[in-house]
Amino acid sequence: MYAKRLEGIELSSIRKMFEVQGEDIINLGIGEPDFNIPEHAREAIEDALRDGFTHYTPNKGILELREAITKKLKVENNIKTDPDDIIVTVGASEALYMCAQALIEKGDKVLIPDPGFLSYDACVKLAEGESIPVPLEKKDFRMNPETIESLLDKDTKAIILNSPSNPTGAVMEKDDIKAIAELAEEKNLIIISDEVYEKIIYDKKHYSPGQFTENTITINGFSKTYAMTGLRIGYLTAQSEIIEELLKVHQYNTACAPSISQAAALAALKGPQRVVDDMVAEFRRRRDLMFEKFKDMGIECNKPNGAFYMFPNVKNEKKFMEKTLKVGVVAVPGSAFGSNGKDHVRFSYAAPYPQIKEAMARIEKILGENP
Repeated sequence: MYAKRLEGIELSSIRKMFEVQGEDIINLGIGEPDFNIPEHAREAIEDALRDGFTHYTPNKGILELREAITKKLKVENNIKTDPDDIIVTVGASEALYMCAQALIEKGDKVLIPDPGFLSYDACVKLAEGESIPVPLEKKDFRMNPETIESLLDKDTKAIILNSPSNPTGAVMEKDDIKAIAELAEEKNLIIISDEVYEKIIYDKKHYSPGQFTENTITINGFSKTYAMTGLRIGYLTAQSEIIEELLKVHQYNTACAPSISQAAALAALKGPQRVVDDMVAEFRRRRDLMFEKFKDMGIECNKPNGAFYMFPNVKNEKKFMEKTLKVGVVAVPGSAFGSNGKDHVRFSYAAPYPQIKEAMARIEKILGENP
């Protein structure tokens, strides 16, 4: 009754953790900011509703928003594009799905980070392509250009990059991004660059592959930066000929992004950015707390430079998660993000500081008890 290609697709482990509820549960498995939408973005939604801005928009999105995105990409990412080469999407998730459907054919190979976001593998498989995991270096979760090059063959079509990374919080170095961009040029590959966490960065600088090669589809969104995950609003940009093919998928899949979400995104982008700075400062405070607590417990853990995830090596993820669940702390098993994530656990610090403090105290207590 259903398509055979769905046989290898499993429902997200992250969503399973998202739905865990209970009176004394602390859920550190959720990958969304716990802050409110910026006030000026909320007001834009109210204005849109009052003014009747609730109808279809152009397929690519309203021009004013695409113009604002174009300016943002030029100023902040050194990517020169045009409003006609922007498609506003129903979240970055739709943008990723569009890329897979428009670019990948049966037998095509796509390199994805391992560990990496679950959707990468699923989207490739839904397009009947083959995901080729790129093992990240254990020391710092680096995606080594030499490793990428060693995995390329005649069937390789694209490389997915994600910096800052979900689930590791790693931020790619400029030299590595440039080297991968050069590979893409040399081998005529497409880089699909997922940059939804670009603003949530602490000790490094974000670089976009799109500034080094036109063989890039840049995906971004407003969910993480402006705490508007439920509004489902993102965008992508690429070369004109690629955009026109991507538009076919978008047009027949969703027609356009929600009008009121576009209004909120425009207000967020053009309004004061202090709200983002304040949010990132609080994420940094939470990160430092979680990192120090894991260090005190003797748990091996890299200090993330971006996003709001920590990915400690807990030696035995099954036993570790059994213990943490007993004390009401929810996280996501590392193996959900690929075979290289085995025996790690992803903790989100997109939860209030007191909850993180309490969760760490519970974990410390149960780890100190006899097995």
